[in-house]
Amino acid sequence: MVPSCASAPVILALETATTCGSLALVAEDRCLAEYSLNASSSHSRRLLSGIDWLLAQCELSWPQIGAIAVGLGPGSFTGLRIALSTAKGLCMATGKPLLGVGTLDGLAGQFPYSSLPICPVVDARKNEIYTALYRCNAQGLPEKTTGPMVIRPERLQEFITTPTLLVGDGLPLYGRMLKELLGESALLAPQEICFARAATIGSLAWGLFRQGSFLNPATAVPIYVRASDAELQFGEKKAQR
Repeated sequence: MVPSCASAPVILALETATTCGSLALVAEDRCLAEYSLNASSSHSRRLLSGIDWLLAQCELSWPQIGAIAVGLGPGSFTGLRIALSTAKGLCMATGKPLLGVGTLDGLAGQFPYSSLPICPVVDARKNEIYTALYRCNAQGLPEKTTGPMVIRPERLQEFITTPTLLVGDGLPLYGRMLKELLGESALLAPQEICFARAATIGSLAWGLFRQGSFLNPATAVPIYVRASDAELQFGEKKAQR
């Protein structure tokens, strides 16, 4: 049985920006439990049932949840909207504050105290990737130095000139090509840790929680980086008028 954390608040974290989504309950010093799911076929009902399961496993109830954190993207437009709408609905229903963490930040956050630059590579479809560059500060937390941006993967040559840790769900698609282009500068993370994790989103959200850096559930939006197909089509039709 996972020990509960009744004496201190717990953050409920949701991350569904990529195909392998997850939910987690995170205390200030550790992850209490994490639940993985296929985010490509997820909807709010599955997220809610997963949350119920996590709470039951940890013997926690809603009064012990201090805040709800969500991965804001970039990533799958559908996945981002589902997670954020679920998180916003829960915040409005329970009165819990909302915290938002970028998905690229979450991927980089899986490598605290890294001596190497970190480059998340998230599949953006259309032969493009969402990416950014990070370096860890004195506290071991990755800080963004470039990005976020959506580019063709081969353009990483313009930004990576020294050994850099690459991580993300774009590696199964573009890892071999990037290795050929970047040579020894491309250090590919193992596939099993190439997905953003709710546990990391929750851990990073603790810094925001302490600062009181909450989002307004009524106005919070995902980090898209690029317009959706529907928005692009609308823009094209508007330009043709």
